Amino acid sequence: MELDPGVPAMLCLGYDTALEIMRRPETFSKDPRHWRARNEGVLPEGSYAPHIIRPRPQVDFVDGEEHRRLRGAIEDTTGRIDSAALRNYVERIADSLIDQFCEAGEAELIGTYCALVPIMVSSQLFGCPQEIMDQLLRGVASFIDGSDPSGGDRTSGAALRELIDLKRREPGADITSWLIAHPARLTDEELIEQLLLLIGMVTGVVPGLIGNSLRVLLTDERFSGELMGGSMLVEDALDEVLWTDPPVANMGLYFPVHDTNLAGKRLRAGDAVMISFAATNRDALLRSPHKQGNRAHLAFGAGPHACPGRSSARLIASVALEKLLDRIPDLALAGEIEELKWLSGIFVRGVITLPVRFAPVARPGGRLTSAPPARPGEPDQRQDLPAGRPAAAHPADLAAVRHRRGLRGRGPDGAGAGAGAAGGGPAEAAVVPARLPEPVAAGPLSAPREVP
Repeated sequence: MELDPGVPAMLCLGYDTALEIMRRPETFSKDPRHWRARNEGVLPEGSYAPHIIRPRPQVDFVDGEEHRRLRGAIEDTTGRIDSAALRNYVERIADSLIDQFCEAGEAELIGTYCALVPIMVSSQLFGCPQEIMDQLLRGVASFIDGSDPSGGDRTSGAALRELIDLKRREPGADITSWLIAHPARLTDEELIEQLLLLIGMVTGVVPGLIGNSLRVLLTDERFSGELMGGSMLVEDALDEVLWTDPPVANMGLYFPVHDTNLAGKRLRAGDAVMISFAATNRDALLRSPHKQGNRAHLAFGAGPHACPGRSSARLIASVALEKLLDRIPDLALAGEIEELKWLSGIFVRGVITLPVRFAPVARPGGRLTSAPPARPGEPDQRQDLPAGRPAAAHPADLAAVRHRRGLRGRGPDGAGAGAGAAGGGPAEAAVVPARLPEPVAAGPLSAPREVP
């Protein structure tokens, strides 16, 4: 295969072979400094691939002690996220977005919901003001779609430097502030790279997970019938999508550090080996088709480079799906499935349009969307709200919803393991809004504490 015209790579399609690659860092490196074609200067001028795959101090592009140091900082900071507070915030965002189209009887869900939920969540998770997030998304879009990789890199880097400067002056209970204060003492360049990876995962991968899941739920009678009838968990539906239609189809790029044999093929040191998560999952299903409750898929990778944010990603996607299906239970695809438009490119697979129709639903009266969620240890403020639907559903409310809809059971933990930033084609920029909706007010995701 070719990553770009004139940029060859081996494509891994076997599940067991993929696991061998990802679990043998002493033989297969993620560091592009091992890339023989790059080191020999034979990559075509103007190629898109070297702008994406280049040496950089990012956890997904380094190995050994450098990787352990960066990975430890990321895991410590993301581990401080209060999952209950995150769920509460996602619910509030979802409600505020659904309110914008629920009375219309029709909507285009990618641009108005699937993409916006993760973007607005990212603003809260990373303590990122809207104007900085707008600039960052413009840079990421130019970088990913290949229209201006260098310019996109500069734009997103400038936005993240502005965010880091802001959080040094005004630290808060957010990932950016925690990462800055971590004992690993990351440099500004390292901070930019880790934030770019993490924000890219939430804003680039999670929209695809939500959109792909909704597409399946709306077009596969097996899923829609069981889900609406209440016998299938949303989490099991997500597992099905992660097995059969992962948002990151091809991403894991590795380089053998010395000549080696792999699945009967001879690889030279520095050959590029791309893992197809979509193909390797399907290879596993040929031997064992059981997917419900099975999270051995490779949609989030595996091994030392497994995605550190997989639990939060699943939580965001599952809550977004639960909330939408609860608020508008009779969603139906508007048009034929063949008419849906898809992302181009080899990295990310997902629809960029998802038009739906439904019976109009009145906005709940009296919702006070500006009331912040309670912080740990503080009393719930919902009793002060006017009569009507509460500002945000608490776990007890969600349990009742799950019971009515048959959505009992597991939370988001126990996912597979890690993909990096997303990729895609030029059409991907279409789902990035010029301006984000005004965010709902929210409290911090965790009480500040010292990292041991």
